[in-house]
Amino acid sequence: MALQNTTRYGSPMTLRIGIISDLHFGPRILFHGRLRKMSDMAPELTVAFVQRMNELKPDLVLTLGDIIEDESLETDANRYRHALRLLSEINAPVRHVCGNHDTINQTDDMIREAWNHQGELYYSFDCKGYHVSVLRTVERPHIDARLPSEQLEWLRKDLEQTTLPTVVAMHHGAADQNLRNNPWFENAPEVALIKERKALRSVISSSPRVRLVLNGHLHWTHVGIHDAIPYVTVQSLTENLDPDAPGRVAAAWALVELSDHHVLVRTEGAAPSVFESSLP
Repeated sequence: MALQNTTRYGSPMTLRIGIISDLHFGPRILFHGRLRKMSDMAPELTVAFVQRMNELKPDLVLTLGDIIEDESLETDANRYRHALRLLSEINAPVRHVCGNHDTINQTDDMIREAWNHQGELYYSFDCKGYHVSVLRTVERPHIDARLPSEQLEWLRKDLEQTTLPTVVAMHHGAADQNLRNNPWFENAPEVALIKERKALRSVISSSPRVRLVLNGHLHWTHVGIHDAIPYVTVQSLTENLDPDAPGRVAAAWALVELSDHHVLVRTEGAAPSVFESSLP
């Protein structure tokens, strides 16, 4: 699916992407007895994000998965569609990545219907002179996070077929990173980072077109560099930045500005950060 190319910000063409991840629409969540997800604030924080996107006017908005906190089939479906209705108020194309919580109770067909999407939950599209490849990582709780082999081959072919600079997006992490002090994954790296990440990075680095890789899931902000390509992890919208209650919600989202040889990632919210790099 192609998105219309309408705006030029300087030269060469720049793609501006609004990013939001791990909204976790649902109740507040404790982990090891401590408040970690301030998920009850997700609707109001999403409305604020929509307002900011309509002020900033990005070319594209990506959600990086885990829109909901899973509870039951009916509850999950209602919350998922509520969140997508709010996000549909953004005056820019909105595309989604599938997260592990999104499909604990919902089926793939339910996700397709909510997205108004046909085919696999991994897909690609063009936007303003750029190509975006969306992967669908799969988690087995307490066991591992995987990228099925057919998606590695699909991505290889997808990158061969495009002539455009490319962004790759997924839910779980593909960059090696030290998970020390991560409250969720310090003791569970197997469900934080995909098992096939080395093979995936080989496919990505073998293409001269990939400029940036994006993911959520880890509930912190992180930038890793592999073969001169930035791998950016975007913080959860509803993560508690304090050790416990009463809590300080991250309210995190990011704005990416990408040109052929430059990337700027600004994370906004309670713990803002900036990453800027020249690209080969």
